[in-house]
Amino acid sequence: MSMEMQMSLASRQGFMNSYLEALALVERLHRLLLDVIKDEFDRFGILDINAVQGLLLFNIGDHEVTAGELKSRGYYQGSNVSYNLKKLVDMGYMHHQRCEIDRRAVRVRLTRRGREIRDVVETLFERHAVGLEQKGVMTAAAVEDITSALKRVERYWTDQIRYIY
Repeated sequence: MSMEMQMSLASRQGFMNSYLEALALVERLHRLLLDVIKDEFDRFGILDINAVQGLLLFNIGDHEVTAGELKSRGYYQGSNVSYNLKKLVDMGYMHHQRCEIDRRAVRVRLTRRGREIRDVVETLFERHAVGLEQKGVMTAAAVEDITSALKRVERYWTDQIRYIY
């Protein structure tokens, strides 16, 4: 094997190793984010909802959406969205109402209690953003670079799902 082919193979293997490390890191960061939210809920004595539900409330914010829109807008990535919506409605964190046009669809929005949870998560994220910047962990430019790179990966994966077959 020529030196050029060996270097190309090593380069591809290095990329693959870095890619797998990045994937594992994204997964660990998501789990850690949920742990951070749960810890914040524990500090506030919020024990009746979990971190996934709190993140869902944060992502919905002031919008009124259907369950289907939660996924299409990127507010929720889990497979059990109906379960979490029902729990949040039953616990008084969300209102639900049948759509006037399509009676099969249900629109949801936050109640006052839901907005309080959203505010807890928002304050947590604001505190972290300030801390990351002040401690020199990340700059605004670094966050933009990471976000841009992750969006490109998201587009690539979405294209793979849509067009692979």
